[in-house]
Amino acid sequence: MRAVETIVQTNAPGKVLPILTEELDDFETEATRFLAGGYAEEAVFQGYRLKQGVYGQRQANVQMTRVKLPFGGVTPDQMDAFGEVADKFAPLRKGHITTRQNFQFHHMPLAKMPDVLRLLASTGLSTREACGNTVRNVTADPWAGVTEGELFDVTPYAGAFARFWLRNPLTQLLPRKFKVAFSADDADVAITGIHDLGFIPRVENGVQGFKMVCGGGLAIMPREAITVREFVSLDEYLKVSEAVIRIFNAADMLRKNRAMARIKVLIDRIGVDRFLEMVDDELAQPWAQRDFSPERLLFLDNEEERAPARRDSYAQPGDDAEAFTQFVASNVKAQKQQGFSTVQVKITRGDLTPAQFHGIADLMRDYCGGNARTTVQQNMVLRWVRDESLYEVYSRLVALDLAESGAETVRDVVSCPGTDSCKLGITSSMGLNRAIQERVTDLALDDPQVSKLHIKMSGCPNSCGQHHLGNIGFHGAAMKVDGHQLPAYHAFIGGGYEEGNGKVRIGTQLKLRLPAKRTPDAVQRWLELYQQGRENGEEFNAFFDRIGKEPFEEAVRDLTIPGDFSDDNREMFIDWTKFELYVLERGEGECAV
Repeated sequence: MRAVETIVQTNAPGKVLPILTEELDDFETEATRFLAGGYAEEAVFQGYRLKQGVYGQRQANVQMTRVKLPFGGVTPDQMDAFGEVADKFAPLRKGHITTRQNFQFHHMPLAKMPDVLRLLASTGLSTREACGNTVRNVTADPWAGVTEGELFDVTPYAGAFARFWLRNPLTQLLPRKFKVAFSADDADVAITGIHDLGFIPRVENGVQGFKMVCGGGLAIMPREAITVREFVSLDEYLKVSEAVIRIFNAADMLRKNRAMARIKVLIDRIGVDRFLEMVDDELAQPWAQRDFSPERLLFLDNEEERAPARRDSYAQPGDDAEAFTQFVASNVKAQKQQGFSTVQVKITRGDLTPAQFHGIADLMRDYCGGNARTTVQQNMVLRWVRDESLYEVYSRLVALDLAESGAETVRDVVSCPGTDSCKLGITSSMGLNRAIQERVTDLALDDPQVSKLHIKMSGCPNSCGQHHLGNIGFHGAAMKVDGHQLPAYHAFIGGGYEEGNGKVRIGTQLKLRLPAKRTPDAVQRWLELYQQGRENGEEFNAFFDRIGKEPFEEAVRDLTIPGDFSDDNREMFIDWTKFELYVLERGEGECAV
Protein backbone atom coordinates (compact mmCIF):
# COMPACT_ATOMS: atom_id res chain seq x y z
CA MET A 1 0.00 0.00 0.00
CA ARG A 2 1.42 3.31 -1.06
CA ALA A 3 2.38 6.19 1.20
CA VAL A 4 -0.08 9.04 1.59
CA GLU A 5 0.67 12.04 -0.58
CA THR A 6 0.88 15.60 0.76
CA ILE A 7 -2.63 16.78 1.57
CA VAL A 8 -3.86 20.20 0.48
CA GLN A 9 -7.01 21.47 2.21
CA THR A 10 -9.60 23.22 0.07
CA ASN A 11 -12.61 25.26 1.12
CA ALA A 12 -15.51 24.45 -1.16
CA PRO A 13 -19.00 23.27 -0.22
CA GLY A 14 -18.88 19.63 0.81
CA LYS A 15 -15.11 19.33 0.47
CA VAL A 16 -14.30 19.04 4.17
CA LEU A 17 -12.24 15.85 4.09
CA PRO A 18 -9.51 15.45 1.46
CA ILE A 19 -9.93 12.49 -0.88
CA LEU A 20 -6.84 10.49 -1.87
CA THR A 21 -7.38 8.61 -5.13
CA GLU A 22 -4.51 6.24 -4.36
CA GLU A 23 -6.41 5.04 -1.27
CA LEU A 24 -9.37 4.13 -3.46
CA ASP A 25 -7.08 2.33 -5.91
CA ASP A 26 -5.39 0.49 -3.06
CA PHE A 27 -8.75 -0.54 -1.63
CA GLU A 28 -9.76 -2.11 -4.93
CA THR A 29 -6.42 -3.95 -5.11
CA GLU A 30 -6.67 -5.26 -1.55
CA ALA A 31 -10.36 -6.20 -1.83
CA THR A 32 -9.65 -8.14 -5.02
CA ARG A 33 -6.72 -9.86 -3.32
CA PHE A 34 -8.88 -10.78 -0.31
CA LEU A 35 -11.68 -12.18 -2.47
CA ALA A 36 -9.09 -14.27 -4.32
CA GLY A 37 -7.89 -15.77 -1.03
CA GLY A 38 -4.71 -13.73 -0.88
CA TYR A 39 -4.89 -12.98 2.86
CA ALA A 40 -3.70 -15.67 5.25
CA GLU A 41 -5.55 -13.98 8.11
CA GLU A 42 -8.93 -12.35 7.52
CA ALA A 43 -8.42 -10.03 10.51
CA VAL A 44 -5.57 -8.25 8.70
CA PHE A 45 -7.81 -7.28 5.80
CA GLN A 46 -10.65 -6.56 8.20
CA GLY A 47 -8.64 -3.87 9.99
CA TYR A 48 -7.70 -2.30 6.67
CA ARG A 49 -11.28 -2.47 5.41
CA LEU A 50 -12.66 -0.80 8.53
CA LYS A 51 -10.37 2.21 8.13
CA GLN A 52 -11.92 2.70 4.70
CA GLY A 53 -15.38 2.80 6.26
CA VAL A 54 -16.49 -0.65 5.09
CA TYR A 55 -18.06 -2.77 7.82
CA GLY A 56 -19.22 -6.36 8.00
CA GLN A 57 -22.85 -7.30 8.61
CA ARG A 58 -24.65 -10.18 10.29
CA GLN A 59 -25.52 -11.40 6.79
CA ALA A 60 -22.68 -13.23 5.04
CA ASN A 61 -20.81 -11.82 2.05
CA VAL A 62 -22.25 -8.31 2.19
CA GLN A 63 -20.94 -5.06 3.64
CA MET A 64 -22.15 -1.79 5.08
CA THR A 65 -20.40 1.44 4.17
CA ARG A 66 -20.53 4.42 6.49
CA VAL A 67 -20.03 7.86 4.96
CA LYS A 68 -18.62 10.61 7.14
CA LEU A 69 -20.41 13.95 7.15
CA PRO A 70 -18.42 16.30 9.42
CA PHE A 71 -20.89 18.50 11.34
CA GLY A 72 -23.62 16.83 9.25
CA GLY A 73 -22.93 19.05 6.25
CA VAL A 74 -24.10 17.79 2.87
CA THR A 75 -24.48 19.30 -0.61
CA PRO A 76 -27.09 18.67 -3.34
CA ASP A 77 -24.56 16.79 -5.47
CA GLN A 78 -23.73 14.57 -2.51
CA MET A 79 -27.42 13.84 -1.94
CA ASP A 80 -27.66 12.84 -5.59
CA ALA A 81 -24.65 10.56 -5.11
CA PHE A 82 -26.35 8.96 -2.12
CA GLY A 83 -29.45 8.43 -4.23
CA GLU A 84 -27.37 6.76 -6.92
CA VAL A 85 -25.68 4.46 -4.38
CA ALA A 86 -29.06 3.51 -2.92
CA ASP A 87 -30.48 2.88 -6.39
CA LYS A 88 -27.60 1.01 -8.02
CA PHE A 89 -25.80 -0.78 -5.20
CA ALA A 90 -28.03 -1.16 -2.11
CA PRO A 91 -30.50 -4.06 -2.55
CA LEU A 92 -33.02 -2.49 -0.15
CA ARG A 93 -32.74 0.76 -2.16
CA LYS A 94 -32.35 3.05 0.81
CA GLY A 95 -29.77 4.95 2.85
CA HIS A 96 -29.85 5.47 6.60
CA ILE A 97 -28.97 8.50 8.74
CA THR A 98 -27.25 7.46 11.97
CA THR A 99 -27.34 9.08 15.40
CA ARG A 100 -23.89 10.49 14.60
CA GLN A 101 -24.88 12.37 11.43
CA ASN A 102 -23.41 9.77 9.05
CA PHE A 103 -25.12 8.04 6.17
CA GLN A 104 -24.95 4.24 5.95
CA PHE A 105 -25.75 1.88 3.08
CA HIS A 106 -26.21 -1.83 3.67
CA HIS A 107 -26.13 -5.28 2.04
CA MET A 108 -23.58 -4.45 -0.66
CA PRO A 109 -21.05 -7.05 -1.90
CA LEU A 110 -17.37 -6.31 -1.28
CA ALA A 111 -16.59 -6.57 -5.01
CA LYS A 112 -18.83 -3.55 -5.64
CA MET A 113 -17.40 -1.40 -2.84
CA PRO A 114 -14.60 0.22 -4.92
CA ASP A 115 -17.25 1.51 -7.33
CA VAL A 116 -19.32 2.80 -4.41
CA LEU A 117 -16.38 4.59 -2.79
CA ARG A 118 -15.35 6.20 -6.09
CA LEU A 119 -18.88 7.41 -6.75
CA LEU A 120 -19.03 8.97 -3.29
CA ALA A 121 -15.55 10.47 -3.64
CA SER A 122 -16.49 12.15 -6.92
CA THR A 123 -18.63 14.57 -4.89
CA GLY A 124 -16.17 15.00 -2.00
CA LEU A 125 -17.56 12.30 0.28
CA SER A 126 -15.15 10.26 2.36
CA THR A 127 -15.56 7.02 4.29
CA ARG A 128 -11.99 7.08 5.61
CA GLU A 129 -11.92 6.24 9.35
CA ALA A 130 -15.71 6.16 9.61
CA CYS A 131 -15.23 2.76 11.29
CA GLY A 132 -12.43 1.17 13.26
CA ASN A 133 -10.45 2.32 16.29
CA THR A 134 -10.02 5.87 15.04
CA VAL A 135 -11.45 9.35 15.52
CA ARG A 136 -14.92 8.89 14.07
CA ASN A 137 -17.16 11.43 12.37
CA VAL A 138 -17.00 14.83 14.09
CA THR A 139 -20.57 15.83 14.85
CA ALA A 140 -21.97 19.28 15.53
CA ASP A 141 -25.15 21.24 16.11
CA PRO A 142 -26.90 21.35 12.70
CA TRP A 143 -28.06 24.89 13.49
CA ALA A 144 -24.51 26.15 14.06
CA GLY A 145 -23.99 29.42 12.22
CA VAL A 146 -27.67 30.29 12.07
CA THR A 147 -28.92 29.85 15.64
CA GLU A 148 -29.89 32.90 17.68
CA GLY A 149 -27.56 33.71 20.57
CA GLU A 150 -24.52 31.66 19.57
CA LEU A 151 -21.18 33.23 20.49
CA PHE A 152 -19.59 32.24 17.19
CA ASP A 153 -20.02 29.64 14.47
CA VAL A 154 -18.32 26.39 15.48
CA THR A 155 -18.50 24.93 11.96
CA PRO A 156 -14.99 26.00 10.86
CA TYR A 157 -13.48 24.54 14.03
CA ALA A 158 -15.37 21.26 13.80
CA GLY A 159 -14.07 21.03 10.24
CA ALA A 160 -10.53 21.80 11.38
CA PHE A 161 -10.74 19.12 14.06
CA ALA A 162 -11.90 16.54 11.51
CA ARG A 163 -9.07 17.49 9.16
CA PHE A 164 -6.43 17.50 11.90
CA TRP A 165 -7.15 13.92 12.97
CA LEU A 166 -7.91 12.31 9.62
CA ARG A 167 -5.00 10.01 8.70
CA ASN A 168 -3.11 11.28 11.75
CA PRO A 169 -0.46 8.70 12.75
CA LEU A 170 -1.51 8.97 16.40
CA THR A 171 -5.04 7.77 15.73
CA GLN A 172 -4.66 4.87 13.32
CA LEU A 173 -4.88 2.19 16.02
CA LEU A 174 -6.41 3.63 19.17
CA PRO A 175 -7.53 1.30 21.97
CA ARG A 176 -11.08 1.85 20.71
CA LYS A 177 -13.16 4.35 18.73
CA PHE A 178 -13.12 8.03 19.71
CA LYS A 179 -16.21 10.23 19.29
CA VAL A 180 -16.23 14.03 19.22
CA ALA A 181 -18.99 16.65 19.15
CA PHE A 182 -19.24 20.45 18.89
CA SER A 183 -22.28 22.32 20.19
CA ALA A 184 -23.27 25.79 19.04
CA ASP A 185 -24.28 27.06 22.49
CA ASP A 186 -25.19 25.95 26.00
CA ALA A 187 -28.36 24.26 24.75
CA ASP A 188 -25.88 21.56 23.70
CA VAL A 189 -27.88 20.13 20.81
CA ALA A 190 -24.85 18.01 19.89
CA ILE A 191 -25.08 16.30 23.33
CA THR A 192 -21.39 16.71 24.15
CA GLY A 193 -21.86 15.00 27.52
CA ILE A 194 -21.94 11.53 25.94
CA HIS A 195 -18.80 11.98 23.85
CA ASP A 196 -15.13 11.16 24.33
CA LEU A 197 -14.47 14.85 23.66
CA GLY A 198 -16.98 17.66 23.49
CA PHE A 199 -16.72 21.39 22.82
CA ILE A 200 -19.10 24.17 23.89
CA PRO A 201 -18.36 27.78 22.82
CA ARG A 202 -17.02 30.28 25.34
CA VAL A 203 -15.63 33.82 25.20
CA GLU A 204 -13.30 35.05 27.95
CA ASN A 205 -11.91 38.58 27.94
CA GLY A 206 -12.76 38.89 24.28
CA VAL A 207 -10.97 35.64 23.36
CA GLN A 208 -12.99 32.91 21.68
CA GLY A 209 -12.63 29.32 22.77
CA PHE A 210 -14.42 26.32 24.19
CA LYS A 211 -15.43 24.62 27.36
CA MET A 212 -13.97 21.16 26.83
CA VAL A 213 -15.51 17.98 28.25
CA CYS A 214 -14.16 14.43 28.10
CA GLY A 215 -15.04 10.85 28.93
CA GLY A 216 -18.75 10.67 28.25
CA GLY A 217 -20.44 7.63 26.77
CA LEU A 218 -23.36 5.23 26.98
CA ALA A 219 -23.46 1.44 26.31
CA ILE A 220 -22.90 -0.90 29.27
CA MET A 221 -21.22 1.80 31.35
CA PRO A 222 -23.03 5.12 30.80
CA ARG A 223 -21.10 8.14 31.99
CA GLU A 224 -21.48 11.90 31.77
CA ALA A 225 -18.36 13.64 30.51
CA ILE A 226 -16.13 15.49 32.96
CA THR A 227 -14.88 19.03 32.38
CA VAL A 228 -11.26 19.05 31.21
CA ARG A 229 -11.06 22.80 30.73
CA GLU A 230 -13.60 25.49 31.54
CA PHE A 231 -11.92 27.49 28.81
CA VAL A 232 -9.41 26.66 26.11
CA SER A 233 -8.70 29.18 23.37
CA LEU A 234 -9.20 28.48 19.69
CA ASP A 235 -5.43 28.50 19.28
CA GLU A 236 -5.07 25.67 21.79
CA TYR A 237 -8.14 23.43 21.51
CA LEU A 238 -6.33 21.11 19.10
CA LYS A 239 -3.33 20.96 21.45
CA VAL A 240 -5.39 19.98 24.49
CA SER A 241 -7.24 17.47 22.31
CA GLU A 242 -3.94 15.91 21.33
CA ALA A 243 -2.93 15.64 24.98
CA VAL A 244 -6.13 13.74 25.74
CA ILE A 245 -5.76 11.44 22.73
CA ARG A 246 -2.09 10.76 23.54
CA ILE A 247 -3.11 9.67 27.04
CA PHE A 248 -5.85 7.46 25.61
CA ASN A 249 -3.55 5.90 23.02
CA ALA A 250 -0.87 5.15 25.63
CA ALA A 251 -3.28 3.51 28.10
CA ASP A 252 -2.19 -0.11 27.65
CA MET A 253 -4.60 -1.24 30.38
CA LEU A 254 -7.45 -0.46 27.98
CA ARG A 255 -6.11 -2.77 25.28
CA LYS A 256 -6.60 -5.88 27.44
CA ASN A 257 -10.38 -5.84 27.06
CA ARG A 258 -11.71 -4.09 23.96
CA ALA A 259 -15.23 -4.11 25.38
CA MET A 260 -13.98 -1.75 28.11
CA ALA A 261 -11.46 0.24 26.09
CA ARG A 262 -12.98 3.71 26.14
CA ILE A 263 -11.50 6.79 27.73
CA LYS A 264 -14.40 6.93 30.21
CA VAL A 265 -13.11 3.63 31.64
CA LEU A 266 -9.64 5.08 32.12
CA ILE A 267 -11.08 8.09 33.96
CA ASP A 268 -13.20 5.76 36.11
CA ARG A 269 -10.18 3.67 37.07
CA ILE A 270 -7.65 6.39 37.83
CA GLY A 271 -10.02 9.13 38.98
CA VAL A 272 -10.81 12.59 37.64
CA ASP A 273 -8.04 14.39 39.52
CA ARG A 274 -5.34 12.01 38.31
CA PHE A 275 -6.62 12.22 34.75
CA LEU A 276 -6.51 16.02 34.80
CA GLU A 277 -2.95 15.84 36.18
CA MET A 278 -2.02 13.58 33.27
CA VAL A 279 -3.41 16.12 30.82
CA ASP A 280 -1.28 18.85 32.41
CA ASP A 281 1.78 16.59 32.39
CA GLU A 282 1.25 15.72 28.73
CA LEU A 283 0.96 19.39 27.80
CA ALA A 284 4.40 19.96 29.34
CA GLN A 285 6.02 17.54 26.88
CA PRO A 286 8.12 18.76 23.91
CA TRP A 287 5.48 17.86 21.31
CA ALA A 288 3.19 20.53 22.78
CA GLN A 289 5.58 23.28 21.68
CA ARG A 290 4.34 22.98 18.09
CA ASP A 291 2.03 25.55 16.56
CA PHE A 292 -1.53 24.30 17.01
CA SER A 293 -3.32 27.26 15.48
CA PRO A 294 -6.23 25.90 13.42
CA GLU A 295 -6.05 28.62 10.76
CA ARG A 296 -4.66 26.46 7.96
CA LEU A 297 -7.24 23.75 8.66
CA LEU A 298 -10.41 25.82 9.06
CA PHE A 299 -13.34 24.83 6.88
CA LEU A 300 -14.56 28.20 5.60
CA ASP A 301 -17.81 28.29 3.67
CA ASN A 302 -19.92 31.44 3.37
CA GLU A 303 -23.36 29.89 3.13
CA GLU A 304 -25.07 33.26 3.13
CA GLU A 305 -23.52 34.07 -0.24
CA ARG A 306 -25.47 31.16 -1.71
CA ALA A 307 -28.74 31.96 0.06
CA PRO A 308 -31.66 32.31 -2.37
CA ALA A 309 -32.67 35.78 -3.51
CA ARG A 310 -36.17 37.06 -2.89
CA ARG A 311 -38.66 36.51 -5.70
CA ASP A 312 -41.65 38.66 -6.61
CA SER A 313 -44.26 36.08 -5.67
CA TYR A 314 -44.67 32.78 -3.84
CA ALA A 315 -47.33 30.09 -3.67
CA GLN A 316 -49.73 30.27 -0.72
CA PRO A 317 -51.53 27.56 1.30
CA GLY A 318 -54.99 26.42 0.23
CA ASP A 319 -56.94 23.49 1.62
CA ASP A 320 -53.73 22.30 3.27
CA ALA A 321 -53.37 25.44 5.41
CA GLU A 322 -54.02 23.62 8.70
CA ALA A 323 -51.48 20.88 7.98
CA PHE A 324 -48.94 23.48 6.88
CA THR A 325 -49.48 25.47 10.08
CA GLN A 326 -48.84 22.34 12.17
CA PHE A 327 -45.72 21.62 10.16
CA VAL A 328 -44.36 25.13 10.70
CA ALA A 329 -45.07 24.97 14.43
CA SER A 330 -43.02 21.80 14.95
CA ASN A 331 -40.48 21.70 12.12
CA VAL A 332 -39.55 25.31 11.32
CA LYS A 333 -37.17 27.51 13.30
CA ALA A 334 -36.22 31.11 12.56
CA GLN A 335 -32.56 31.79 11.82
CA LYS A 336 -30.68 34.65 13.42
CA GLN A 337 -30.40 36.07 9.91
CA GLN A 338 -33.61 38.01 9.38
CA GLY A 339 -35.95 36.65 6.71
CA PHE A 340 -34.59 33.10 6.77
CA SER A 341 -35.62 29.92 8.55
CA THR A 342 -34.49 26.33 8.89
CA VAL A 343 -36.80 23.43 8.10
CA GLN A 344 -36.26 20.17 9.94
CA VAL A 345 -37.32 17.25 7.77
CA LYS A 346 -38.63 14.38 9.88
CA ILE A 347 -37.15 11.27 8.30
CA THR A 348 -38.89 8.19 9.63
CA ARG A 349 -36.34 5.78 11.11
CA GLY A 350 -33.64 7.80 9.32
CA ASP A 351 -34.30 6.03 6.01
CA LEU A 352 -34.39 7.71 2.58
CA THR A 353 -35.20 6.20 -0.81
CA PRO A 354 -33.40 7.11 -4.06
CA ALA A 355 -36.30 9.34 -5.10
CA GLN A 356 -36.19 11.13 -1.75
CA PHE A 357 -32.43 11.66 -1.95
CA HIS A 358 -32.77 13.20 -5.41
CA GLY A 359 -35.86 15.18 -4.40
CA ILE A 360 -34.12 16.72 -1.40
CA ALA A 361 -31.12 17.53 -3.60
CA ASP A 362 -33.35 19.47 -6.00
CA LEU A 363 -35.12 21.18 -3.11
CA MET A 364 -31.76 22.24 -1.66
CA ARG A 365 -30.74 23.76 -4.98
CA ASP A 366 -34.02 25.59 -5.43
CA TYR A 367 -34.71 26.85 -1.91
CA CYS A 368 -31.66 26.52 0.38
CA GLY A 369 -28.69 27.70 -1.61
CA GLY A 370 -27.54 24.10 -1.38
CA ASN A 371 -27.26 24.18 2.42
CA ALA A 372 -28.42 21.30 4.62
CA ARG A 373 -27.20 19.18 7.51
CA THR A 374 -28.13 15.88 9.08
CA THR A 375 -28.99 15.66 12.78
CA VAL A 376 -28.21 13.22 15.59
CA GLN A 377 -31.96 12.61 15.78
CA GLN A 378 -31.77 11.03 12.29
CA ASN A 379 -33.41 13.98 10.54
CA MET A 380 -32.22 16.67 8.13
CA VAL A 381 -32.16 20.45 8.56
CA LEU A 382 -32.64 22.56 5.44
CA ARG A 383 -30.89 25.89 6.01
CA TRP A 384 -31.31 29.35 4.51
CA VAL A 385 -34.93 28.87 3.47
CA ARG A 386 -36.58 32.22 2.79
CA ASP A 387 -39.61 32.73 5.03
CA GLU A 388 -41.72 33.51 1.98
CA SER A 389 -40.91 30.13 0.43
CA LEU A 390 -41.75 27.93 3.42
CA TYR A 391 -45.03 26.78 1.91
CA GLU A 392 -43.37 25.88 -1.38
CA VAL A 393 -40.76 23.85 0.51
CA TYR A 394 -43.54 22.15 2.46
CA SER A 395 -45.36 21.32 -0.78
CA ARG A 396 -42.22 19.79 -2.26
CA LEU A 397 -41.78 17.70 0.90
CA VAL A 398 -45.40 16.53 0.65
CA ALA A 399 -44.65 15.23 -2.84
CA LEU A 400 -41.65 13.34 -1.42
CA ASP A 401 -43.68 11.90 1.49
CA LEU A 402 -41.41 13.82 3.87
CA ALA A 403 -43.75 16.52 5.17
CA GLU A 404 -44.75 14.91 8.46
CA SER A 405 -44.91 17.34 11.35
CA GLY A 406 -43.61 16.51 14.82
CA ALA A 407 -39.84 16.62 14.36
CA GLU A 408 -38.13 15.77 17.67
CA THR A 409 -41.43 15.01 19.40
CA VAL A 410 -42.83 11.81 20.87
CA ARG A 411 -43.74 10.77 17.29
CA ASP A 412 -40.13 11.11 16.13
CA VAL A 413 -38.79 7.78 17.40
CA VAL A 414 -35.04 7.07 17.18
CA SER A 415 -33.45 3.65 16.74
CA CYS A 416 -30.36 1.89 15.44
CA PRO A 417 -30.59 -0.69 12.61
CA GLY A 418 -30.63 -3.65 15.04
CA THR A 419 -30.93 -7.12 13.54
CA ASP A 420 -31.76 -5.69 10.13
CA SER A 421 -28.01 -5.58 9.54
CA CYS A 422 -25.88 -5.32 12.69
CA LYS A 423 -23.81 -8.27 13.92
CA LEU A 424 -24.36 -7.17 17.51
CA GLY A 425 -28.12 -6.82 17.19
CA ILE A 426 -30.31 -8.88 19.50
CA THR A 427 -33.69 -7.58 18.33
CA SER A 428 -35.28 -5.70 15.44
CA SER A 429 -35.10 -2.20 16.89
CA MET A 430 -36.19 -0.76 13.54
CA GLY A 431 -39.28 -2.96 13.63
CA LEU A 432 -40.10 -1.83 17.16
CA ASN A 433 -39.53 1.77 16.08
CA ARG A 434 -42.20 1.36 13.42
CA ALA A 435 -44.64 -0.27 15.85
CA ILE A 436 -44.22 2.36 18.56
CA GLN A 437 -44.38 5.27 16.14
CA GLU A 438 -47.60 3.87 14.67
CA ARG A 439 -49.07 3.38 18.15
CA VAL A 440 -48.21 6.89 19.35
CA THR A 441 -49.52 8.40 16.11
CA ASP A 442 -52.77 6.40 16.37
CA LEU A 443 -53.30 7.70 19.91
CA ALA A 444 -53.50 11.22 18.41
CA LEU A 445 -52.39 12.72 21.70
CA ASP A 446 -53.18 16.43 21.82
CA ASP A 447 -50.99 17.00 24.86
CA PRO A 448 -48.08 19.47 24.64
CA GLN A 449 -46.24 17.86 27.56
CA VAL A 450 -46.48 14.37 26.10
CA SER A 451 -45.44 15.75 22.72
CA LYS A 452 -42.11 16.84 24.24
CA LEU A 453 -41.11 13.30 25.13
CA HIS A 454 -38.40 11.34 23.36
CA ILE A 455 -38.57 7.58 22.76
CA LYS A 456 -35.34 5.85 21.77
CA MET A 457 -34.30 2.25 21.31
CA SER A 458 -31.28 0.11 20.56
CA GLY A 459 -31.11 -3.48 19.35
CA CYS A 460 -28.50 -4.31 22.00
CA PRO A 461 -27.00 -2.73 25.15
CA ASN A 462 -24.46 -0.66 23.16
CA SER A 463 -26.89 2.26 22.88
CA CYS A 464 -26.31 3.31 19.28
CA GLY A 465 -29.97 4.36 19.45
CA GLN A 466 -29.15 6.35 22.62
CA HIS A 467 -31.83 4.57 24.64
CA HIS A 468 -30.30 5.84 27.89
CA LEU A 469 -31.26 9.39 26.89
CA GLY A 470 -34.91 8.77 26.05
CA ASN A 471 -37.65 9.74 28.47
CA ILE A 472 -38.65 6.21 27.52
CA GLY A 473 -35.90 3.95 26.22
CA PHE A 474 -35.39 0.29 25.34
CA HIS A 475 -32.56 -2.06 24.48
CA GLY A 476 -32.85 -5.50 22.97
CA ALA A 477 -32.80 -8.68 25.04
CA ALA A 478 -34.09 -12.25 24.81
CA MET A 479 -36.43 -14.40 26.90
CA LYS A 480 -37.04 -18.14 26.96
CA VAL A 481 -40.32 -19.96 27.48
CA ASP A 482 -40.86 -23.71 27.12
CA GLY A 483 -37.49 -24.02 25.42
CA HIS A 484 -38.39 -21.36 22.86
CA GLN A 485 -36.71 -17.97 22.65
CA LEU A 486 -38.59 -14.75 22.12
CA PRO A 487 -37.43 -11.17 21.46
CA ALA A 488 -37.67 -8.81 24.41
CA TYR A 489 -36.55 -5.43 25.74
CA HIS A 490 -35.14 -3.90 28.88
CA ALA A 491 -36.83 -0.59 29.64
CA PHE A 492 -35.38 2.72 30.84
CA ILE A 493 -37.35 5.69 32.17
CA GLY A 494 -36.36 9.30 32.81
CA GLY A 495 -33.42 9.90 30.50
CA GLY A 496 -32.78 13.26 28.89
CA TYR A 497 -30.37 15.80 27.45
CA GLU A 498 -32.30 19.07 27.62
CA GLU A 499 -30.35 20.57 30.53
CA GLY A 500 -27.50 21.39 28.16
CA ASN A 501 -23.95 22.58 28.85
CA GLY A 502 -22.55 19.05 28.76
CA LYS A 503 -25.10 17.65 31.21
CA VAL A 504 -27.08 14.52 30.45
CA ARG A 505 -29.52 12.42 32.43
CA ILE A 506 -29.17 8.65 32.22
CA GLY A 507 -32.46 6.77 32.31
CA THR A 508 -33.24 4.39 35.18
CA GLN A 509 -33.54 0.74 34.20
CA LEU A 510 -36.75 -0.94 35.32
CA LYS A 511 -36.58 -4.40 36.87
CA LEU A 512 -38.39 -6.20 34.10
CA ARG A 513 -38.18 -7.47 30.54
CA LEU A 514 -40.95 -6.87 28.05
CA PRO A 515 -41.72 -9.20 25.15
CA ALA A 516 -41.08 -7.20 21.99
CA LYS A 517 -44.68 -7.53 20.81
CA ARG A 518 -45.94 -6.08 24.12
CA THR A 519 -43.63 -3.07 24.14
CA PRO A 520 -45.98 -0.62 22.32
CA ASP A 521 -48.65 -1.50 24.91
CA ALA A 522 -46.18 -0.62 27.66
CA VAL A 523 -45.45 2.75 26.07
CA GLN A 524 -49.16 3.52 25.91
CA ARG A 525 -49.66 2.60 29.57
CA TRP A 526 -46.73 4.74 30.72
CA LEU A 527 -48.05 7.73 28.80
CA GLU A 528 -51.47 7.21 30.41
CA LEU A 529 -49.86 6.84 33.85
CA TYR A 530 -48.15 10.18 33.35
CA GLN A 531 -51.24 11.95 32.03
CA GLN A 532 -53.44 10.71 34.86
CA GLY A 533 -50.99 11.19 37.72
CA ARG A 534 -48.99 14.34 36.99
CA GLU A 535 -49.37 17.50 38.98
CA ASN A 536 -50.13 20.79 37.27
CA GLY A 537 -47.43 21.47 34.66
CA GLU A 538 -45.24 18.59 35.87
CA GLU A 539 -42.82 17.33 33.24
CA PHE A 540 -42.43 13.59 32.61
CA ASN A 541 -39.01 13.21 34.23
CA ALA A 542 -40.08 15.23 37.28
CA PHE A 543 -43.14 12.98 37.55
CA PHE A 544 -40.88 9.93 37.43
CA ASP A 545 -38.60 11.41 40.10
CA ARG A 546 -41.59 12.04 42.37
CA ILE A 547 -43.33 8.66 42.13
CA GLY A 548 -40.31 6.43 41.51
CA LYS A 549 -39.94 3.45 39.22
CA GLU A 550 -42.27 1.03 41.04
CA PRO A 551 -45.52 2.46 39.59
CA PHE A 552 -44.00 2.22 36.11
CA GLU A 553 -43.12 -1.41 36.75
CA GLU A 554 -46.54 -2.26 38.18
CA ALA A 555 -48.33 -0.59 35.28
CA VAL A 556 -46.91 -3.19 32.88
CA ARG A 557 -46.35 -6.18 35.16
CA ASP A 558 -48.91 -8.33 33.34
CA LEU A 559 -47.28 -7.51 29.99
CA THR A 560 -44.01 -9.12 31.08
CA ILE A 561 -45.59 -12.60 31.08
CA PRO A 562 -45.43 -13.79 27.47
CA GLY A 563 -47.61 -16.88 27.84
CA ASP A 564 -46.94 -20.41 26.66
CA PHE A 565 -45.62 -21.30 23.24
CA SER A 566 -48.60 -22.34 21.14
CA ASP A 567 -50.13 -21.79 17.74
CA ASP A 568 -52.42 -19.13 19.20
CA ASN A 569 -49.46 -17.35 20.80
CA ARG A 570 -46.92 -17.94 18.04
CA GLU A 571 -46.67 -14.23 17.14
CA MET A 572 -45.16 -13.52 20.56
CA PHE A 573 -42.14 -15.58 19.51
CA ILE A 574 -41.57 -13.70 16.24
CA ASP A 575 -39.84 -10.32 16.16
CA TRP A 576 -41.30 -7.19 14.61
CA THR A 577 -41.15 -7.17 10.76
CA LYS A 578 -39.88 -10.78 10.81
CA PHE A 579 -41.62 -13.98 9.74
CA GLU A 580 -39.65 -16.80 11.34
CA LEU A 581 -39.51 -17.88 14.97
CA TYR A 582 -36.99 -15.81 16.90
CA VAL A 583 -33.55 -17.26 17.57
CA LEU A 584 -30.87 -15.20 19.29
CA GLU A 585 -27.94 -14.85 16.91
CA ARG A 586 -25.32 -12.37 17.99
CA GLY A 587 -21.84 -11.94 16.58
CA GLU A 588 -18.89 -9.83 17.60
CA GLY A 589 -18.54 -6.20 16.59
CA GLU A 590 -15.63 -5.90 14.18
CA CYS A 591 -14.16 -2.78 15.78
CA ALA A 592 -13.86 -4.61 19.09
CA VAL A 593 -11.96 -7.55 17.59
